[in-house]
Amino acid sequence: MFLVDTHCHLNREYYPDGLAEVFARVADNDVRRMVFASADVATSREAAALASAQTDAPEIYALAGVHPHEAENVSPSYIAELEAIAADERVCAVGEIGLDYFYDHSPREVQRRVFSEQIELAKRIGKPIVIHVRDAQNRAEGDANGEVYAMLREQGADAVGGVIHCFSGHAEDAKAALELGFYISFAGPVTYPKNQALREIAMTVPLDRILCETDSPYLAPQGFRGRQNEPWHVRSVYEYLSMLMGLPLEEFAQAVKENGERIFGWGR
Repeated sequence: MFLVDTHCHLNREYYPDGLAEVFARVADNDVRRMVFASADVATSREAAALASAQTDAPEIYALAGVHPHEAENVSPSYIAELEAIAADERVCAVGEIGLDYFYDHSPREVQRRVFSEQIELAKRIGKPIVIHVRDAQNRAEGDANGEVYAMLREQGADAVGGVIHCFSGHAEDAKAALELGFYISFAGPVTYPKNQALREIAMTVPLDRILCETDSPYLAPQGFRGRQNEPWHVRSVYEYLSMLMGLPLEEFAQAVKENGERIFGWGR
């Protein structure tokens, strides 16, 4: 079986003792490919360097992008720096980028500008986009999902496509993403007992448009909550979603693998 964690954070700050034990645990759980997500220019460099240096199993790919939390801190040259990083063949997408109105760590107008600039970067270099989006606690005070999909439509992001990572929106948000040709990725929260609405949305996503991730070290699946999440825990997400869809685990895993290859261009 071939499992892929399409979104995890493997930074040294989370694994100061190195990744040897992490890699051993993923091997024991059939996780053979991981995507190292980035938050700013520095972590984009870190992700690309690890992905390029990793010649043994597991396969590692990288994202290059500025998270909305870090939008206020970008330098005037950040787009040029990201473009240089993204030239590496192991960098498979621009991300994670988007809008976060829940924490508002950067002013919203700055988030929108930086998001827009990175959509244009993705279109220019022909790589897909990985989206982080979170509404304000009261959506009436900040509809980040609505703004994200409007911006993606207005800027023609369907030309490159992408992924809504760690999906947490409403049914209409999933519909908007699918209409744009984007893929929808689910993480540990889909396994939480109180997230029935999220599970109902997951069951409406076509098999050929679904991805699985951990977003580790955050959001550990049910059964691992209260401890640091790790990429091997993505197996729990696969097991849960395959059960919801009434599919054998291996059949579901093969579909997700093919979805990742299609959107990220792996194997081309």
